[in-house]
Amino acid sequence: MTNFMLIPGMVSKLLPTDYVGFTFFIGCMAMMAASAFFFLSLNQFDKKWRVSVLVSGLITFIAAVHYFYMRDYWTAFQESPTFFRYVDWTLTVPLMCVEFYLILKVAGAKQSLMWKMIFLSLVMLVTGYAGETIDRPNAWLWGLISGIAYFVIVYEIWLGEASKIAQAAGGNVLSAHKILCWFVLVGWAIYPLGYMLGTDGWYTGILGKGSVDVAYNIADAINKIGFGLVIYNLAQQSQKD
Repeated sequence: MTNFMLIPGMVSKLLPTDYVGFTFFIGCMAMMAASAFFFLSLNQFDKKWRVSVLVSGLITFIAAVHYFYMRDYWTAFQESPTFFRYVDWTLTVPLMCVEFYLILKVAGAKQSLMWKMIFLSLVMLVTGYAGETIDRPNAWLWGLISGIAYFVIVYEIWLGEASKIAQAAGGNVLSAHKILCWFVLVGWAIYPLGYMLGTDGWYTGILGKGSVDVAYNIADAINKIGFGLVIYNLAQQSQKD
C-alpha cells in the first residue's frame, strides 16, 4: 500500500505517514514566510543594504516555488525530484554566493570576486547534476569535480580574497561573514553527502546507499533562511552604527 493518494481535479493529498512529503510542505511554507518577511522589511533599510535583503527574499521565494512543485512530484511518484531540486539550486546557490560580495562590497570587494563565486557554484552544480542524472556510471568523477569546486569556494571565503576583505572591514561585516562561512562549511556539507548516498562510487562501500530528501529539505530551509537572517541582522546593526 502506498502512502499517497491522488484526487482528480485537486492537488495530491499528503497522508500522515508521508514524512518526506511533510518536509517538502513545511519547507515551502517556511521559505514563503521568510520571503514575505524580507520583502516587507525592505523599506526600513537604506540603499546600501536594501539589495542584500532583497536578494535574501529572492532566494527563499525561488526555493518556495520549487518546493511547491517538488512536494506534488513526490506525492505523485514517490521519487526524489532531482531535476526540480537542481533547477532550484542553480538559481539560489549562485545568489547565496552573491550575498558574500554584497556584504563585502561596502569594504571594497570587486565584481571579479562575485563572478568567481558564481562560476564556482555553477561548476559545482552542473557537474553534480551530470553525475546524478546524465552520466551515472562516472558519478564518482563528476562528484570529484563538483567537490573540488565546493572546496575552492570554502577556501575563498575562509582564507582567500573574501576572507581578507572581511578581516579588513572588521566589525559587523566580519561577524556576518564568519557566520555565512560556517553555513557553507557545515550547512552545505549535507549536499555532497547526499550525492554520495544517491550514486555509486568508491564511497558506496563506506557510506552505503539511501535517500536523503528529508535531510536535504531541512538543510535547504535552514541554509537559505539562515543566510537571509544573517544579512537582515547585519543590515539592522549597520543602520544603528
